[in-house]
Amino acid sequence: MSILSIVSLRKSFVSPEGPRHIIVDIPEFSLSAGQQVALRGESGSGKTTFLNLIAGILAPDSGGILIDGRNMAALSEPARDRLRATSLGYIFQTFNLLQGFTVLENVELGMAFGPSGIDRARASSLLAHVGLSTKLHHRPRQLSTGQQQRVAVARALANKPRLVLADEPTGNLDRKHACEAISLISDTCREAGAALLLVSHDEEVLAQFEETRDFAAINRCLSAAGGAS
Repeated sequence: MSILSIVSLRKSFVSPEGPRHIIVDIPEFSLSAGQQVALRGESGSGKTTFLNLIAGILAPDSGGILIDGRNMAALSEPARDRLRATSLGYIFQTFNLLQGFTVLENVELGMAFGPSGIDRARASSLLAHVGLSTKLHHRPRQLSTGQQQRVAVARALANKPRLVLADEPTGNLDRKHACEAISLISDTCREAGAALLLVSHDEEVLAQFEETRDFAAINRCLSAAGGAS
């Protein structure tokens, strides 16, 4: 059963010079429930745009993005917010933690728009699961980069999503912590029964996945150009 199904997805932007450039042109792509896939692509190839389209952060020019059978691309902005809150988790490269709130509060805020609301016991349990049981009342700036990454993983899984997106999640980590982070993300998603779509340009990160695909192979505008631009 597909948790994610994409058909004829296109997104373009107007460049500062004036012409419109197609960034994403994907005829089809799908992800099954529980499946874990890593997409390989260079910086600037449109990988983040692709994830932001799936998450409903950006609206496509055309095409369908079905998540759990609902077309994200056809929903109003409030409806996209609700679908994102109930079915998606997103691990950003820069983590996007709120510095004025504690670690526990950051995870709880991720729950605020979810179907069950804030559940402090679950938030605490998730943070304990990623090794942060003694850091619940720390602010993000009081944590190492690797620990902030773990908070981002806990927050992404707070609402029991069916699909987790990860955008270059090791970009700010050293090699040792990058490998640990990928294992944490993969294992935590597997235990939660969530599908995982991760994008990266780091070959050592990609080597940790059984299933990897080239972004240029699914993105027609890159294939036509012979690779990432």
